[in-house]
Amino acid sequence: MNRIWNSIVGKLWATILLLVSFVLFVVTALLLEFLDDFHTQQAEDSLRRDAMTIGKVVVDHESESSMQLIIEDILGDEVDAMIVDNDGEITYSFQLGLNKEQIESKILSETIFSSNQEKVTPIVKEMILPSIEESDVMEQYLVLAYPFEQEQVIAGSVIIYQSLEAVHRATKETTNIVFLSAFIAFVLTTFFAFFLSTRITSPLRGMRQAAFELSKGNFDTRLPVAQNDEIGQLATAFNQMGRQLKYHVELINQEKEQLSSILTSMTDAVITFNRDYTILLSNPQAERLLQNWYFKSGAQDEENTIPPEIYHMLDHVVTFAEEVEDELELGGRFYAVSISPLYSGSDIRGVVAVLRDMTDQHKLDKLRSDFIANVSHELRTPISMLQGYSEAIIDGVTTNDEERNEMVQIIHDESKRMGRLVTDLLDLARMESGHMRLYKDDVSMIPFLDRIVNKFMQVARDANVELLFDVPKDEEIVSNVDEDRIEQVFTNLIDNAIRHTPDGGNVTLRVEKYVDTIEMTVTDTGVGIPEEDLPYIFERFYKADKARTRGKGGTGLGLAIAKNIIDSHSGAITASRGEHSGTIFSCTLPLKKL
Repeated sequence: MNRIWNSIVGKLWATILLLVSFVLFVVTALLLEFLDDFHTQQAEDSLRRDAMTIGKVVVDHESESSMQLIIEDILGDEVDAMIVDNDGEITYSFQLGLNKEQIESKILSETIFSSNQEKVTPIVKEMILPSIEESDVMEQYLVLAYPFEQEQVIAGSVIIYQSLEAVHRATKETTNIVFLSAFIAFVLTTFFAFFLSTRITSPLRGMRQAAFELSKGNFDTRLPVAQNDEIGQLATAFNQMGRQLKYHVELINQEKEQLSSILTSMTDAVITFNRDYTILLSNPQAERLLQNWYFKSGAQDEENTIPPEIYHMLDHVVTFAEEVEDELELGGRFYAVSISPLYSGSDIRGVVAVLRDMTDQHKLDKLRSDFIANVSHELRTPISMLQGYSEAIIDGVTTNDEERNEMVQIIHDESKRMGRLVTDLLDLARMESGHMRLYKDDVSMIPFLDRIVNKFMQVARDANVELLFDVPKDEEIVSNVDEDRIEQVFTNLIDNAIRHTPDGGNVTLRVEKYVDTIEMTVTDTGVGIPEEDLPYIFERFYKADKARTRGKGGTGLGLAIAKNIIDSHSGAITASRGEHSGTIFSCTLPLKKL
């Protein structure tokens, strides 16, 4: 019920009912007042006419019996009368009910008229008289005294009177009819008002439901246009609005998808900030960056993880409305940051920040400069030696063939060393660029490693170093590897271990099998690589022993090449110090899945 009254149907219905009820109330009140006066006036006019007729009958009829019959016929059952002479004496009485004497006496005593008046003037008066139907009951009567003339002289008066109960009954019946008519009019008005309000508001309810559907995103909603009035025109405009909304939303969605695709495919991190520096939009790269900052900072939410340097740049852009570009180091990584303002009309509504990770570029620049410096350093010595010894031979510094042959041998060794350096550099470049081709095959690792150990047995004896091979017994260990490349790795590791192990020391190659991997460790008992140098020994030309020369022909690229070979086999290589002395190189390779 409350829903009906709060709707436009209920409001329109109630308005029509209140208006019609007010009109009916006013009309009924005025009509009842009019009818009451009308019935009294009608009774008075009827008495006046009857009195005039009776006066003429009295004057014109000489026969008393005839006159009385005519007068009784004129009076009927509800009207009584009496004929009074000029002296106030009753000549004839036509009252047939109760209380005759009291009624006539009271009328004659209160009815004032003059028999000498020049003009016939009726006297009308309402009086309280005894009832003619019940004793000891008083009623209201309408009394009319009408003088009549005979030969142009007032001959007497006709006093005619009637109980107003009959008038009141007629008025009451009329009132009942009026109230019944008003009730019927109210009921009909209620019905037609509800019908009219429902008919008017039915299209509006349809529009309301269609508007709700539009708000939910159902832009295909259409309203039927069944009429050509204002409501029909409104439905047509509503349908046009729905089509336009659908078109513009689809256009916005297309632009949004296009922008989302562009942002997703970008390698740079893009973050859009509000004026209060809250994040409105970010692409996947920016989300990963925010997560990294979040975990590093330990903040409660990602918006509080923005570095203060970025906030300072955001504040500058919002305050001065100008684009800012800078390169920052954040959390050990380098970023090129570009922040531009976003406008809404002439006001700044936010900013967009683009962050490009330049860490790899910095590393490449550093590697490039270090590579050039290291290659220059590594090539300077052999080139200087080649130039010096060749000039000595040309200048005839040598005094005999033995000295000349010695210089030629040095020149030959240094040229071979330069050749190995160039070869290693080319191999390393191919590995790092991903162009190195591997020829993998199933290799039984224990016989393979045993062959490599046997190859270095004589070298170890010459260096007075014991070379040991520790393997599990009765184990068949197979891995899918490039045999030549893996041999290159362990040749380098074992050779380095022997060269850095003092007399009387030992070098051990140990093999251990796990569920999915095989671990091979090369352990020596030398001085060992310093702890601070361990993270860098797999870099190009890195020298853990700064004072050591390349007197034995090393290029400084062996460990870098070994790491690239092991990585290309989905393995891992690490270095650590021994428990007491020496260095432990550990290589892990995946086992073949049977």
